[in-house]
Amino acid sequence: MDAFTTGILQRIENTESGLIRAREDGDLFTMDVEQAELDDLRRLAAEHGVEIGSHAA
Repeated sequence: MDAFTTGILQRIENTESGLIRAREDGDLFTMDVEQAELDDLRRLAAEHGVEIGSHAA
């Protein structure tokens, strides 16, 4: 796995964790921010052929 793939997958995992924490805390602003970041990361991964598998967030 190359550095880009490793990095994007780690960022997706971190962002998913942040989204879960925000949901648990009821923090709507952070939920919006994390979801937007997650959407961008998933788009970027798809554009570069990085498979991210199935994630719950």
